[in-house]
Amino acid sequence: MIDVVLPCLNEAEALPWVLDRMPEGFRALVVDNASTDDSARVAADHGARVVAAPQRGFGAACHAGLRAARTEVVCVMDADASLDPADLPRLVAALDDLESGGLEPGGRALPSSPPPTGLVLGRRRPTGPGAWPPHARLGNAVLARSLNRRAGTRLRDLGPMRAARRDALLALGLRDRRFGYPLEMVLHAARAGWLIGEIDVPYRPRTGASKVTGTLGGTVRAVRDMRRVLAEVAR
Repeated sequence: MIDVVLPCLNEAEALPWVLDRMPEGFRALVVDNASTDDSARVAADHGARVVAAPQRGFGAACHAGLRAARTEVVCVMDADASLDPADLPRLVAALDDLESGGLEPGGRALPSSPPPTGLVLGRRRPTGPGAWPPHARLGNAVLARSLNRRAGTRLRDLGPMRAARRDALLALGLRDRRFGYPLEMVLHAARAGWLIGEIDVPYRPRTGASKVTGTLGGTVRAVRDMRRVLAEVAR
């Protein structure tokens, strides 16, 4: 079983599609970030475990879900139906492939090396008009280049669909509780020597009103938070 953390703020309209497509072996953990609609009830009615995260902020919701998860490997993804849970098995398979790169050709673990720790991101590939507005794509590209320069990574997207090991993520000591949380995760993972990779995942137009990438103001806030995290880590 693999817990899937779904940060949620007013996603009652999108949750049925997302939860109904959760693959076998994956367990939805909806983190209700002080929603004012029926998100928590809808999530529970569709079989999800609901965790309350009253402190507003994307990072606050992600971290509350991570702490509440119980499985060795965890996934994180948006709850707005822009990402398809059916792609989660591919993400976890990519994590296994990434971490198995520390094996000798004969299949024996390198005797002097600890098992590698991996982080896999879903690189978004828009599948319809409005799925990824130009201003959001530009902001993501700028941040990805800044991240690559500072962390030595070669990522093209700070994808919101992710897979990693729960205890290792908690050990990173992530502190941001706003939109800087996803970037801080990659920065700290890179500096800890993790293997970081990405695979393509379809990216659909979200269901319901956008709070971040679909609006210029939301994108500006997200970029500002992430640039702040870059500056703090650099110091």
